[in-house]
Amino acid sequence: MKLLAIGTNAKTVKGDKTSEYLTAIMYLSPHKNNTKKINLCPKASDGCAAACLYTAGRGKFSSVQDARRRKSEFFIQKREEFLKQLHKELLDFSRYARLRGKKPAVRLNGTSDILWERYIDMSLYPEIQFYDYTKWRPEGRRIEENYHLTFSRAEDTQDTEVQYVTNLGINVAVVFKDKVPEEYLGITVEEGDSTDLRFLDPDTGVIIGLIAKGDAKKDTSGFVIC
Repeated sequence: MKLLAIGTNAKTVKGDKTSEYLTAIMYLSPHKNNTKKINLCPKASDGCAAACLYTAGRGKFSSVQDARRRKSEFFIQKREEFLKQLHKELLDFSRYARLRGKKPAVRLNGTSDILWERYIDMSLYPEIQFYDYTKWRPEGRRIEENYHLTFSRAEDTQDTEVQYVTNLGINVAVVFKDKVPEEYLGITVEEGDSTDLRFLDPDTGVIIGLIAKGDAKKDTSGFVIC
């Protein structure tokens, strides 16, 4: 059972073709979609859960969902073995990318929101650029230089929280219904759909504007900004 997937996300493939990076993503089961009923997206709002990309693309197939569930249960039940395998796969992927003249980029929370800095020391992989979207607040998180985080706004996120996070110089991803505006809450908006490589965004505390996709197009919770 492989933990990291390469070339399975249309957006990362698009970005990889036009950049110097090659991306690997780990897809787990969000919420409580495992036999232990442990939520791997503990900060997810109702709107976020409803619009989740877990069932988008290849994720709509039961075989793919079963594989993600098995990986999640591997992480929950056999943590030490899981982390040993992840370590090996990170080294293998780094080597694979270099042989193809690319820089390795890894997104561990493809469909989860785990505090990975608690489980792996990313400074051991200086050649890899890690990045993720997260609903966890930045306070108290000890993030290595090669781990880039973009905070995700949902319907339960206060405007003051968005402003607070951007004032810290951290970018915030916001989903819009039809069109990405130039500003949101008086904060500059950068278009974020052309690539998934969020670590290439300006680190100045901007809004990363995304257009609603899949089930998010039907959102009425406020997760999507109309």
